[in-house]
Amino acid sequence: MRVRIGTRKSKLALWQANFVKDFLERHWGIEVELVKITTTGDKILDSPLAKIGGKGLFVKEIEQALVEGRIDLAVHSLKDVPMVLPEGLTLSAITEREDPYDVLLSRGNRKLSELPSGAKVGTSSLRRQVQLRRLRRDLNVEVLRGNVDTRVRKLKEGQYDAIILAHAGVKRMGYEGEVAEVLDYFIPAVGQGSLAIEIREEDEETRRLVAPLNHPESYVRAECERAFLRRLEGGCQVPIGAFARVENGKVLIKGFISDLEGHKFIEGEEEGRVEEAEKVGERLAEELLGRGGEEILREIYGG
Repeated sequence: MRVRIGTRKSKLALWQANFVKDFLERHWGIEVELVKITTTGDKILDSPLAKIGGKGLFVKEIEQALVEGRIDLAVHSLKDVPMVLPEGLTLSAITEREDPYDVLLSRGNRKLSELPSGAKVGTSSLRRQVQLRRLRRDLNVEVLRGNVDTRVRKLKEGQYDAIILAHAGVKRMGYEGEVAEVLDYFIPAVGQGSLAIEIREEDEETRRLVAPLNHPESYVRAECERAFLRRLEGGCQVPIGAFARVENGKVLIKGFISDLEGHKFIEGEEEGRVEEAEKVGERLAEELLGRGGEEILREIYGG
């Protein structure tokens, strides 16, 4: 038996796809092939994601290959997967979550509080930008796109004084020793740290093969966070973050929505039974919408 995994071509995407490939080969003794696909997000590197259509641009072509039967499953960073999947596709497994937080890499190994006024900090994420601005309005925040290697190289070349990346990607790419600070006081992106395995809904055989990769607690946390984001109808144009955890049979979520400058920053927390994880996420979203989130969405989308 041979299984085909669809993946982007970046080093991090290939690490993730190989992680799944190695597991399937070891666990089931089957042959697994990687099918490398270039996505729109990989081609357009000179524009902020918010302006060109959001993170969905990193999965669209891969999902198309899945729909057309050219691959059997896709491996994505969960944070890149849009809230609404194409008809006939489903997320059948969420892997155990790696550290979900952001990290700061900087010249001179300085922490965020130690960066000099006017220091140039690179990040492509609006979510990171607003949380950064709220803490240090004196910093010069600039858009930085590209894969992990490219961003680290630009930091080392002196194009930036510091950059912010996902800790999970930094670990997977072997840059753990470069981390100046774990920003565990930033609220992470929805799903950050987990891998998502996407399949065709009717493909029971592939569903059976990937089932052992699913981590139930990480799945619950993802359900809660994604329900929160879905209710807010948030794309890359809106700064939104959420972080859910499971404790004593309960799911607890903390989240925020903000305007683009971080002046209107609305955050809150909600909890409930694990069995109603999606409803817990939706409840928090409703609360934030009622406290000014609707107004923020209207301002950003011009409605």
